Amino acid sequence: MHFEHFKRNAAADGAWREQALCAQTGTDFFFPEPGSSVREAKRICAMCEMRSACLEYALDNDERFGVWGGLSEKERLGLRRPDET
Repeated sequence: MHFEHFKRNAAADGAWREQALCAQTGTDFFFPEPGSSVREAKRICAMCEMRSACLEYALDNDERFGVWGGLSEKERLGLRRPDET
């Protein structure tokens, strides 16, 4: 199976969540209080093999809060198409 095809399917069906490192660490790092650092969440994401599927999921589902795929809310906002903002 082609890797890109797997990533799209994994993002669509949510199977990536079971393998993601965040599933093993809890949500506190990934949904910090406003103004808190996201450094630790980004460090964990950088080591995660499911990072691209996670980011794709967040963008496809317009996740507005937390760190997804190694990017903060503000960073993901910059990736949205002009017609999505």
